[in-house]
Amino acid sequence: MFDGRWRTGVDRATEPVGSALRRIGATADHLTALGLLVGVAAAVAIGSGRLGLGLVLLVASALPDLLDGPVAKAAGTAGPRGAFFDSVADRVTDALVLGGVAWHLAAEPGGRAPVLAFAVLAASGLVSYQRAKAESLGYQARGGLMERAERIVVLCAGLAFGILVPALWVMLALSLVTAVQRFGRVWRQAPVPVDAGRPARSWPRPRVGSDRARIDARWRAWRESTVAPGVSRGFPSARRADSTRPERPWRRRAGTRP
Repeated sequence: MFDGRWRTGVDRATEPVGSALRRIGATADHLTALGLLVGVAAAVAIGSGRLGLGLVLLVASALPDLLDGPVAKAAGTAGPRGAFFDSVADRVTDALVLGGVAWHLAAEPGGRAPVLAFAVLAASGLVSYQRAKAESLGYQARGGLMERAERIVVLCAGLAFGILVPALWVMLALSLVTAVQRFGRVWRQAPVPVDAGRPARSWPRPRVGSDRARIDARWRAWRESTVAPGVSRGFPSARRADSTRPERPWRRRAGTRP
């Protein structure tokens, strides 16, 4: 939802900040690494039960991730290498933060709440994988109700108001809806094979009409070349005009006596 509706406006607002950071020597890789380190600190703070500090650090880890793209564009270094580094850093940060949430919930009575955090991690990983796989195949799979930006917002709300478990349920439900949305989007973009569902044939199908006409033409030419001129082709006793075979000795000639 963030990429589909607000990405253009946010990029326009962060472009001057990216240019300023570029002038002081910051690079996109520096910001990505900084966001990863702050994400690790946020995971440790949440896991130890200091949810307020974890909230501040989680917001702080999202800022470098928001600004590394504008810095790369201002420096002219945007490319596959930086995009790969940024994507891997985002996945590591998500895993660590949700792991910290699971660690915190495991220390509280309630039993199975940590499993919910790992379910959110699995669903978010599926959403990210769908986009990566679709783009590698040449399709577009962005968008959906619960992307990474929305997950961070919902998790921050859960940390701020002390409603981690309801926030995780919302994240899980909307992440699964996003996975279905992206699957349907790529499914509609992908072409359907022509012979889908038909059994494979190891030989080409014969062309009945053309083959029959060719056989009839050859048969007609052979009969015309083997029947003597002036003899009707309707009598089976007609002798071949070009036949040179001697008559068999045991065949009785017409008009002779044995």
